[in-house]
Amino acid sequence: MPNPLLIRNLRAELAERQRPSVTIWNRVEGRPRSVEFDRALRAEVRDALWMLTRQWQMGEFHGDDAGSPVLAKVQVAQAALTTFQARDATPVAFDGSQPLEAVVERRPLDHLTAGGLGAADLRMMLGRRFLKRIPPVYRQSFVERYAFVAPDPTDEDDTERVAHLEVYALLQSLAGRAMDGYRLYQHLTASPSNTPLTGIAVAEADKPGIVEAGVELVGWFDAMFERPAWQSAWDPAHLEHQFAVTANVADGAKRLVAEEYPGGRLDWTAFSVDPAGGRGSGKLAEPSTTIPTATRFNGMPDKRWWAFEDGRTNLGDVSADTTDLARLLFLEFALAYGNDWFTIPYELPVGSLATVAGLAVTNVFGERLWIEPAGRGVDDDWRRWSMFTLDVAGTGREPADTSLFLPPTLPQSTGGPPLEDVVFTRDEVANLVWGVERVVPLASGVGKRGSEAAEETLAHRRRLEGVPPGAPVTGDAAAPISYRAMTTVPENWVPFVVMHVPGDVRATQLQRGAMLRLMEGVPPGARVRPRTTLLRVGLDQETAVPYHVFEEEVPRAGTQVSLAYQRTRWRDGRVLVWLAATRETGRGEASSGLAFDQLLPTPPAP
Repeated sequence: MPNPLLIRNLRAELAERQRPSVTIWNRVEGRPRSVEFDRALRAEVRDALWMLTRQWQMGEFHGDDAGSPVLAKVQVAQAALTTFQARDATPVAFDGSQPLEAVVERRPLDHLTAGGLGAADLRMMLGRRFLKRIPPVYRQSFVERYAFVAPDPTDEDDTERVAHLEVYALLQSLAGRAMDGYRLYQHLTASPSNTPLTGIAVAEADKPGIVEAGVELVGWFDAMFERPAWQSAWDPAHLEHQFAVTANVADGAKRLVAEEYPGGRLDWTAFSVDPAGGRGSGKLAEPSTTIPTATRFNGMPDKRWWAFEDGRTNLGDVSADTTDLARLLFLEFALAYGNDWFTIPYELPVGSLATVAGLAVTNVFGERLWIEPAGRGVDDDWRRWSMFTLDVAGTGREPADTSLFLPPTLPQSTGGPPLEDVVFTRDEVANLVWGVERVVPLASGVGKRGSEAAEETLAHRRRLEGVPPGAPVTGDAAAPISYRAMTTVPENWVPFVVMHVPGDVRATQLQRGAMLRLMEGVPPGARVRPRTTLLRVGLDQETAVPYHVFEEEVPRAGTQVSLAYQRTRWRDGRVLVWLAATRETGRGEASSGLAFDQLLPTPPAP
């Protein structure tokens, strides 16, 4: 009789499921005789000699660096910032009374002077502020003296003020009813002897108050809106800010350059040390003696036995590949060597360049150790280790700089809606780079979508030329097809063509071009000009000059430049407002639909 428990062909019987079975696992659990866990949670050591033996086996008794610091004495040399230089302009004095972002990013308020009627909202605000400070009996006289001019719908020069319904309605409502305060400001600042009383009859008793109101208006506007008194730091050819600051050191002036600041958030990482300037340090400050404390950070392994780490940072859940060396090094530091670091606090004044001259540390064994900077040597040495230090500009083997820069910058600022927004994008089909004006400034002082503004402007010009909206292009009825030399693009698309750099047969750059304005039934007219100040570089001068952009500044992903007001409150409580440009990465390539030499069916005559 065959044995039913004997399996001769296991693979076949498993495949055919001839012997179904039920598998049971038993779990071994402890059954405590007491409900108290106090003694179990103590983690008592029963054999101290065994613990000492294990320490001896692991070599822990051979360590000679196990002394914890208990006292540290720091000697720091400090140098304050003294000058600021925008691009290649003449350096000016800088005392840190303003945030560095406001000094670097501020631009002229060109929208106020655009045709004499730009930024109507700001002009109206200045007028209202002045009228509140003078007796009511003279308000109408100042309104008539500094009045808003209503635009003419039939004038070609007033197209941008009439084409947009909201702007036209605003200027019509302001004409004869509100005062243009910026015209008064221009009059007062044109000459020190000018007063608001010019051309207005005022009683002798009221003259001092009105003159004081004019002085207050000029002071308030100059203090509220930051405007550069020198050359702007914005470089339109590189689409970024370029500037430098200097600090007095032992061997001259130490110059820190920032050649690629895009705007927005300024920190010490934007600066490099100019090797042509001084390389010393400032005056020695009073030595500071303090007690070092262990470094702590979120997610750090806790040293206590029954303690859980902070759950906001889960270092154990970080995944890293074998090629993620930086991530692996960070995890090794946080999990294995995080408690080997100590923090020594030291207060530095804002806007200073500091260099640690000496650091003496006393440990628990009474030993005094002298610690020198770890980042010494050649600046481009790959074996050099440094942290929070400045690099040296240039490609030569310059000595490394171990100073720490604490710039007078802002923790944050409030940005307004974009007044201008331009996207530089490549069009491989048309072999061009387009500067697309996504947001253009209006005469009312706000920004509007560039495509909508272009359509409204073109529709107004059609009305001036007598072209009905939607008029088809008609041709010879005898010809079934028509030839079109080229199509057009929206007027908010400004072309940039590739040109050779003068004197170089290989290097190229982008030069701003222009498209002809094409309307049905009207011969090609004037060239379409950009409406943003970001693209109108060189056009508003007496003699127009070409505008060039380096080709490497427009990568395949494109680049985006925005212009908006920034507002902040400085450490002394003052409110600062300035107009700043910010650069960001674009959104890739685009196609304008520009085409040449087309044969199209001739539309029927109306």
